Amino acid sequence: MARALLTLATLAVLVGLVALMWWGYRNRRRRQADLPAFPQAPADLLAAVRAGTAADLLPPSTGVYASTVTDAGWQDRVAVGDVGFRAEATAHLLADGVLFDRTGAEPVWIPAEDVVDARTAPGIAGKVMGGDGLLVVRWRVDGHEFDTGFRADDKDDYQTWVPALRALTGGTP
Repeated sequence: MARALLTLATLAVLVGLVALMWWGYRNRRRRQADLPAFPQAPADLLAAVRAGTAADLLPPSTGVYASTVTDAGWQDRVAVGDVGFRAEATAHLLADGVLFDRTGAEPVWIPAEDVVDARTAPGIAGKVMGGDGLLVVRWRVDGHEFDTGFRADDKDDYQTWVPALRALTGGTP
């Protein structure tokens, strides 16, 4: 009898925790309802990237798309759409912008004119590596700023990606 009560109590706690997580995520989605629509990758550009005929400025970088967060903080994950969820991805730097072609999710497109800065960081919501484990792109849409994190399979890529992304902004590489 005591074992059955302990099992029921444990299940009740787990159900309660899941309900609290759902409630928090729902409230975050409501709080972010005023965020602008994110830009969609042009269909012809996406087709060229997937066919391998796009004019990449750098060799594509494979890795994991960590998430997109608001400028409120590195843990304020965007809950609108699927840009807040991690997925395997290939990052492409093109003259028109940055494309994170995600496996099993919509691609994330950042037009060149929206890129504000690039840097490395120890973490972002969904992935904490420590050191300079992530490439983070700061970008702007309709007055809202976002950080998008990407963990490359080869961390040496960051040495070329950060200056190249900053060059898109017209900043000093």
